[in-house]
Amino acid sequence: EIAIRVGHNRYGFVLPRKDGSRLPVIISSRRIEDLNGRKYGVATFTDISEQKRAEDQLRSLNAQLEKRQMEIEQDLALAARVQQSLLPRSLVWEGMRVDTFYHPVRAIGGDFALVSPRNGEHLNLLVCDVSGHGISSALVANRIYTETVTHLRSGLQLADMLQQLNRFVIDTIGSTGFLFTLSAVRIDRDGRRMAFAGAGHPPVMVARRGQEPRLLESRSAVLGAFPDSVDMDATLDVELHPQDRIVLYTDGITDVFDSRGEMLGVEGVQNFVRETALLPFNEMKRGILDRVAAWGGGLPADDV
Repeated sequence: EIAIRVGHNRYGFVLPRKDGSRLPVIISSRRIEDLNGRKYGVATFTDISEQKRAEDQLRSLNAQLEKRQMEIEQDLALAARVQQSLLPRSLVWEGMRVDTFYHPVRAIGGDFALVSPRNGEHLNLLVCDVSGHGISSALVANRIYTETVTHLRSGLQLADMLQQLNRFVIDTIGSTGFLFTLSAVRIDRDGRRMAFAGAGHPPVMVARRGQEPRLLESRSAVLGAFPDSVDMDATLDVELHPQDRIVLYTDGITDVFDSRGEMLGVEGVQNFVRETALLPFNEMKRGILDRVAAWGGGLPADDV
């Protein structure tokens, strides 16, 4: 028995069935009056069993999604820690100092860098940028990282290393749209000479006090697409002076836009390098990053 107060619109009830189960319903009521002034109450019972079943299923699916999301976030956190463990550390080697910085636009990214001395003979510096962001780019970047470390430790010439990396990605990863660029330098132990090889990457800059930073342009094309991307004269020999500063970076530094939509570009970074090259070395990196951040006025849109 259900009492309904006429004049109110909608109520939710559970009606008992003869078999002991319950039927969820929505009851709507309204008051009417006939021409003789007699008043009636009209109640409508709507079975909402399907709606309740759908709500229960939705709650179950949401619980499963939340659990899966937690698992994904835990996996990403672990992947980020693994990637962070691969990052180069600042160091001092044979009178040369190296300072490093890495910031992925997501938890993990497609950029990586290497600072790798070899047998007291020379110092290798390298930055690489795999197209895209997120998990897929990070997986490809980590695979290229492993191959690159192997080649650098073997003492392979930089041009040959570019050839090997290009062939490796084409043969093993294939035409999946993953392209990558890189810049690599190899500095002699005495700091007098440096070999440079780049592939589709923003130019390396050599900053010398009182002069405009010299740009070392890539001679080879973007890697991972064509077998002949590496130029026959891929390597450039550069003479170094005491106190020279060498800057390698990815396009997360150059491809920054101000409030007017103007991109910083290589020329803008070149100006920042020239200004900060006058600072003590341990202040130069922070000086460049602060200037880039001020230009963009916000968080980076790409891996740096």
